[in-house]
Amino acid sequence: MASVTSPVLGTRALNRATLARQLLLSRAEMSARDAVAHLVGLQAQNVKPPYFQLHARLAGFRPQELGRLMEEREVVRMVTMRSTIHTHTVEDARSLRPLVQGARDREVQYFRKGLVGVDLKELAARARGFVEEEPRTMAEIREKLLRTWPGADPQSLAVAARCLLPLVQVTPRGVWGRGGQVRLTTLEAWAGPYTGEEGGGVDGLVLRYLEGFGPASVKDMQTWAGLTRLREAFERLRPALVTFRDERGVELFDLPDAPRPDAGTPAPPRFLPEFDNLLLSHADRARVVPPEFKGRNTSGNQSRCAVLVDGFLAGVWANEGGVVTVELFREVAGGVREEIAAEGEAMAAALGEGAATVRFGSIRG
Repeated sequence: MASVTSPVLGTRALNRATLARQLLLSRAEMSARDAVAHLVGLQAQNVKPPYFQLHARLAGFRPQELGRLMEEREVVRMVTMRSTIHTHTVEDARSLRPLVQGARDREVQYFRKGLVGVDLKELAARARGFVEEEPRTMAEIREKLLRTWPGADPQSLAVAARCLLPLVQVTPRGVWGRGGQVRLTTLEAWAGPYTGEEGGGVDGLVLRYLEGFGPASVKDMQTWAGLTRLREAFERLRPALVTFRDERGVELFDLPDAPRPDAGTPAPPRFLPEFDNLLLSHADRARVVPPEFKGRNTSGNQSRCAVLVDGFLAGVWANEGGVVTVELFREVAGGVREEIAAEGEAMAAALGEGAATVRFGSIRG
């Protein structure tokens, strides 16, 4: 719990501070590469969400900019935080993967029943040599490893390779307007060797998380990173940080000079894709998700595309056949509906979907 002398930040104040860090109060005049770095990566379980994330945050963003960065190997798609695929700058991929490697090693243990008799060091070496010859599909990796361990579970072999090695999805996968199977090689083979100069260790990651997602608690960062035992890093950094309390008394850390706008700062409507990190990166999501709408933007283990109104989750959206359907969870004023419709039309136009009609109603499924 925070000290009683720490200032309290109410929910709206936390919301505005987080939106400012996430470039969602106003679109930033920033390059796509700089934005990917500022946000410490973009959640990218699916191909298109990174493009929608950047459109919501950057002035004049065009999908070809991110696509070019991927083709030129300045950004990559790989498993990092929470064992999920993220789009990262190469520098961040090199520095982040070692920090989460311990968690990936522990993940392999969940599949030990399917890996009886398998030497994990040998598995990693064989898989590395195979994918570095040329990028391979997961099916090809499974088949290769089964030749050495025919009694093992094929899926467990593939998961072990993915966890033990820093595998990236090579282009054209992930490039806007292009298609392709998921083919994998190591980060080193794709983008060059790690020099040891990138990153600032766990302490550096804490500072960057606060820059992009703060003010935040230790538990918030652990939720975002999929890591545990980060309290020690926060304590080391405490003299260089400022602290607050939320309305429940939880201690929040922040950078002294980070933006914390007034709670009354206007927040325009924004359309976010499924699995946007704004909605995944805090243990307590009330700063963005009103309690009465908790779970409304998910269906099973799938995330739905979210609509922010006044900075908070207020509905979901889907685009089918040139019609952007917005399902609101609450009534909004007519003028706000017009702002939502204009934002939806601009999104469709900017991301190459052509002219779109925005309608308000229920979304199937």
